[in-house]
Amino acid sequence: MENAKILIYDGSFNGFLTTVFKVFNEKWIVLDIQKNNGKQRELFSDTETITTEIALAKRVWDGIEKKSHETIKTIYFAYQSESKGIEFLLFRYIKQLFFPTIGSPWSIEGEDLSKIKQLAKLVGSEKRHMESFVNMYPSKDAVYFAVIAPDYDVLPLISKYFKSKYRDQHWMVYDSKRGYGIYYEGYKVELISLDLGEYYKNSDFYSNLLKNDGRGVSDISNSYLKNIEIQSHILPKHSSTLFNKEYRSFFSERTAV
Repeated sequence: MENAKILIYDGSFNGFLTTVFKVFNEKWIVLDIQKNNGKQRELFSDTETITTEIALAKRVWDGIEKKSHETIKTIYFAYQSESKGIEFLLFRYIKQLFFPTIGSPWSIEGEDLSKIKQLAKLVGSEKRHMESFVNMYPSKDAVYFAVIAPDYDVLPLISKYFKSKYRDQHWMVYDSKRGYGIYYEGYKVELISLDLGEYYKNSDFYSNLLKNDGRGVSDISNSYLKNIEIQSHILPKHSSTLFNKEYRSFFSERTAV
């Protein structure tokens, strides 16, 4: 009998969906699904590293969406919660969607199903909060920007809203907690990182942080970025290949599902 596998993927939503496809296609028995973060795996278990394939991820996305638009939204939002163990929980949920077997070890109901829906609800709530209350500030080179540090990874979910709201501006929303941002240059949204090495080495930043009068890192970052030319700190597009690979298929209008 084949041993149960721990599946290792690149930490992206496309990578997760690719992993789901591979499990169904290869008929693997799954012990867990984990991000490739270098941590030690379970002893005496087989591991399989999954390479992200956009076409396979899209087939899983489309298959779920055909069953229910609300379901794909729930899955995507819950995934963006980054909750520990969310991958295996969502895998079980997706497996039940395609292969319903009541009472099997893979079936998901009750507390687990409630957890998925609750996480999706929390992510959705933070998405709406960011859309309603994030303020943009003009930088020295007229790029409107905001630095945020949300509890959940909501940047892919808010891009459509800000693209519509600031469609005639160059703008950026940067997640300082996760180290990436979304940048609109007049016709499309790009995933970017910022080269702020000198900024974070600046002793003034840390002294301000210690005596911040209740202001958080995002507030101080926003104050700093007002006085620089942001575009000169955006890494070249070829440096953001990793981000584009991770989000490419689902980072656009459809990411807000």
